Amino acid sequence: MFKIREAVMLCENICKQVIEAPRIAKTCEPGQFVIVRADETAERVPLTISDYDREEGTVTITTQIIGASSYKLSQLKTGDYIADITGPLGKPSEFVEEPIEEVRKRRYLFVGGGLGTAPVYPQVKWCRDNDVQFDVVIGCKTKELLIMEKEYEEVAGEHYHLTTDDGSYKHKGMVTSVMEELIAAGNHYDVCVAIGPMIMMKFAAKTALDAGIHTIVSMNPIMVDGTGMCGACRLVVDGEVKFACVDGPEFDAAKVDFDGAMKRMALYKTEEGRAFLKAKEGDTHHGGCGNCN
Repeated sequence: MFKIREAVMLCENICKQVIEAPRIAKTCEPGQFVIVRADETAERVPLTISDYDREEGTVTITTQIIGASSYKLSQLKTGDYIADITGPLGKPSEFVEEPIEEVRKRRYLFVGGGLGTAPVYPQVKWCRDNDVQFDVVIGCKTKELLIMEKEYEEVAGEHYHLTTDDGSYKHKGMVTSVMEELIAAGNHYDVCVAIGPMIMMKFAAKTALDAGIHTIVSMNPIMVDGTGMCGACRLVVDGEVKFACVDGPEFDAAKVDFDGAMKRMALYKTEEGRAFLKAKEGDTHHGGCGNCN
């Protein structure tokens, strides 16, 4: 059992929980995820780590309520316990494992949309703590759906750029419009990292790649099981079959087949669609052992 030290609703359907998990907090890095179960009967839910504190021994998860499992998790309050939290899983963001002298030569552009605002945060915080130059663009549909504004203002200051689709707060427009403005203003970026809904990542990546910026995207939105056994996060990267949970979740955006991944996501939502994908993909349907029945 793992104690929830803090639980708060960030907006109508997104909750944040700070969980005591010292072993995970000691080793996790930006870009990685955990698998949680609200109780012994609940489904396993993979969630990207949205913050961690090594000294306090805590990790933070941010959950969007979209079904029974996420709703059950969101009902756990400060002082309650979750049954399981497993991690850290997945590969860390690539800059974490590179020589810091090389990383400091670059300037990063971080782009987060919707719930993707949360997993972008530890990457931005890591750059701040390691004297790496960056700008960050965060987008949401309306002001009411904005999360973590205070946290970003503290770690990014004037390098934090916020936009809302409907113009109800700050800049009006998609994240791509802010990206285009920053690039047109003469800002040079070596790497772009985009995390959010698939359609947002597709066009954010296109905007960055068109400007000649090496771009990384996190495919955590398509993960379901978190171990590669369900086949949900199967995607094609540079012509090869990959699985977001065991091979990622971050990939080179220029090599990701976004259209194929989004079409597959739509099919996977129905029982008939899952049966079709399993029959069509054969042994490559799963990423854990590749031969599950």
